[in-house]
Amino acid sequence: AFSPTTINSGRGAEFEGAVIALFHLLITRTDKVRALREAFYRQNLPNVTNLLATVLIFLIVVYFQGFRVVLPVRSKNSRGQQGSYPIKLFYTSNMPIILHSALVSNLYFISQLLYRKYSGNFLVNLLGIWKESEYSNGQSVPVGGLAYYITPPSSLADMAANPFHALFYLVFMLSACALFSKTWIEVSGSSARDVAKQLKEQQMVMPGHRESNLQKELNRYIPTAAAFGGMCIGALTVLADFMGAIGSGTGILLAVTIIY
Repeated sequence: AFSPTTINSGRGAEFEGAVIALFHLLITRTDKVRALREAFYRQNLPNVTNLLATVLIFLIVVYFQGFRVVLPVRSKNSRGQQGSYPIKLFYTSNMPIILHSALVSNLYFISQLLYRKYSGNFLVNLLGIWKESEYSNGQSVPVGGLAYYITPPSSLADMAANPFHALFYLVFMLSACALFSKTWIEVSGSSARDVAKQLKEQQMVMPGHRESNLQKELNRYIPTAAAFGGMCIGALTVLADFMGAIGSGTGILLAVTIIY
């Protein structure tokens, strides 16, 4: 947003940073309304709308971070000792996004590697078709195949032109994040069974419930929080991508969940 680098985008030299470009256009252009319109909606470079979308997504993620269910627990040995076990909406934090990014990155790598050598092969093209983009400094971008459909649409105009692409990306992101989230609680020792075991080792019980029913009670919340929280993470990532947030939805989610 504040990059002072100048880039020739076909309309002459422009500042890459959205904020710097805004002030530059307001100072140098006589038509202030047109200058504002260009600063908010310019193509192929970060604009003020992208910056506002980034801030909005950041605030939404921070807001959802506070959603949690607090289960009361107490010590079996110390009668007056009370405690709580919070189950956050983002129960698995940013792990669904990390695992999703790793999956997509590996698929991109394999697809590009195969396409460079066997571009005429049907199965290779089904995995991904690549070409160099004039807006990405010579880097290859997917234009067909599975690699294309798991890539977020580049703009709202692209969404309108290719609604199936947008729908496929949405379904893939939500499903993958929910699946990765549920899988992660099983392998990381944070499932209902593992939590119940930890509480029993600490001599903690839930008031009004038998000790033998502790895992059953936790099963009402933890798997749901993992799956739904993963879907929410995926939905916020998709929203950030669709709104054109600076960077990527994945990057914003990772930044917020690490900082907060």
